[in-house]
Amino acid sequence: MKSVIVGTAGHIDHGKTALVKALTGIDADRLEEEKRRGITIDIGFAHLELPTPDGSKIRLGFIDVPGHERFVRNMLAGVGGIDLVLLVIAADEGIKPQTREHFDICRLLAIRRGLTVLTKSDAVDAETLEVVRLEIEDYVRGSFLDAAQSPIVAVSSLTGAGLDNLKSALVHAASDVAAKNSAALARLPIDRVFTIKGFGTVVTGTLISGTIRKSDEEELELFPAGKRVRVRGVQVHGAAAESAIAGQRTALNIAGVSTEDLARGMTLATAGTFHSTLRVDVLLSLLPSAKPLKDRARVHFHAYTTETIGEARLYGIKQLKPGEEAYAQLRFDEPMLLLPGDRFIVRQFSPVVTIGGGIVLDASPLTRKQRAEDAIAFLKIMRDGSIDQMLAARVGRHGTIGLRLDDIAGEMNIRRADAEKLAAKAGLIHFNQILISPAAYAKAKADVVQSLKIFQDANPLVAGMSKEELHDRASLGAEVFYNVLGKLEEEEKLEVDGELVHLSGRGVVMKDDEVESKKIIEHAFASAGLKVPSLKEVLTGLKVDKLRAQKIVTLLLRDKVLIKISEELVFHQSVLLDLRHKISALKTTVPKIDVARFKDMTGVSRKYAIPLLEYLDREHVTRRVGDERVIL
Repeated sequence: MKSVIVGTAGHIDHGKTALVKALTGIDADRLEEEKRRGITIDIGFAHLELPTPDGSKIRLGFIDVPGHERFVRNMLAGVGGIDLVLLVIAADEGIKPQTREHFDICRLLAIRRGLTVLTKSDAVDAETLEVVRLEIEDYVRGSFLDAAQSPIVAVSSLTGAGLDNLKSALVHAASDVAAKNSAALARLPIDRVFTIKGFGTVVTGTLISGTIRKSDEEELELFPAGKRVRVRGVQVHGAAAESAIAGQRTALNIAGVSTEDLARGMTLATAGTFHSTLRVDVLLSLLPSAKPLKDRARVHFHAYTTETIGEARLYGIKQLKPGEEAYAQLRFDEPMLLLPGDRFIVRQFSPVVTIGGGIVLDASPLTRKQRAEDAIAFLKIMRDGSIDQMLAARVGRHGTIGLRLDDIAGEMNIRRADAEKLAAKAGLIHFNQILISPAAYAKAKADVVQSLKIFQDANPLVAGMSKEELHDRASLGAEVFYNVLGKLEEEEKLEVDGELVHLSGRGVVMKDDEVESKKIIEHAFASAGLKVPSLKEVLTGLKVDKLRAQKIVTLLLRDKVLIKISEELVFHQSVLLDLRHKISALKTTVPKIDVARFKDMTGVSRKYAIPLLEYLDREHVTRRVGDERVIL
């Protein structure tokens, strides 16, 4: 059965609640104070099933909102999720202040379907009724309630006159309402919280997208708290059900939180996908009747059942004029769950009156400061672009860092599998759960090569750059960096040797004096045998400066021409190789050797003997047993 949510709107005491009761038989005023004072204070709910011309039925869920100006904030909590509005105007009073404010709110929320209902038709004569009808026709002309496409229906809740006509008009209008997406990710803005004895915590709301099932295994996430809950029971329009789908009035019996953890304005949504936000980028429209809105002005913000205080930071302008629109960033005092496409209302900070509204374009704006023109260009794509253009722009703005697939689902309110398909269609590069634009990927490769070139040009005596340093200099995300590194190696633009990276074909480049110094250092240690000089002695006599001399030594150590066996002792590799052979050759005649015998055999002092024996232990030529070494 198709479900459509119908909301009332209009001035106080124009008969909204009486009309809902006349249609459904349900009194939507549930509070004792409402019944005592005879006015609606909070939102109320009712439902009705009507037959359609094709023999099926349509279910209408009514949200009755207060008309008093003091309770507009409650009205806004109810009107956010409606599909169709009944603009209620009393025939004996006509258009009044809250009629105008409620009508402005409906237009700002982009409600596309509705009916104008002239209540209390029994309280005036036919001539007066016609005058009021003409006044209304003129007032709604050019809007979604234009009488040319949306009838004005006169009724009397007291006598029942016109109710059948209204029901027929409701069926016709509701039939044109597009069904909400039940396959989308679920979101339920909470409008009521209470406890039922024997059941526990219950929340209600209008399910604006997706499907929620009764399940102990499937979890929902509570925003902005981030807590996980399980759904123990589901009711749709007051009747138990296995699941609720988008567009239905829904009550959930939930486990995992108490009523103290819950409040109107929170949202239940698919777990592990979305993130609360303190800022959103929007297209903001100001009513013609509003005062100019200055940049950084404080406003009251309303979206679905949520309300908070925010600051409007206008992009590219210092002031938004009445009747105009601009791109802006709204920064909130409290976190909330908002997604692209969500409609909202802003009210003046003081005095509190409705001044405008708009649509959320980006609920994950960049935190770094950006130029107004760049922000506006991006938001224009979010407003008018195709979905693959939107994805490409979202990925592109993250440059060479890229964007995770999991983040795309939350940013764009789409499932991960759909994000992958969309990425392929948009021509994005996908690896290791990261998406990056082709242009950014090409730049990432160029940045790595350029960083490496700059380093090697400045350090010609260094064999290469460490991966860690190259990663830092290129300023890439880890996934992008290592993918780029592999790609450049595959393209033979660089070579990776362990932890060192260097440009292909680009080895150490030495000047003549450096080549000569290298030979001197190597000869000094090769000719010294085991009685090696200190490095300081060898480097002192060189023609090159100390820094270049140390780099030459580092190069000789890297290539294992020289081998450092302790903090102070460096030997030529040929000398150590010869020593290893001599010690190994002793095994057949002298299976063990001590320090004294080693000193006698090599002619070195204890200063050299102990480090050399420890070196032989490390190389598994010998093994220390007490004061002796066993030759292996």
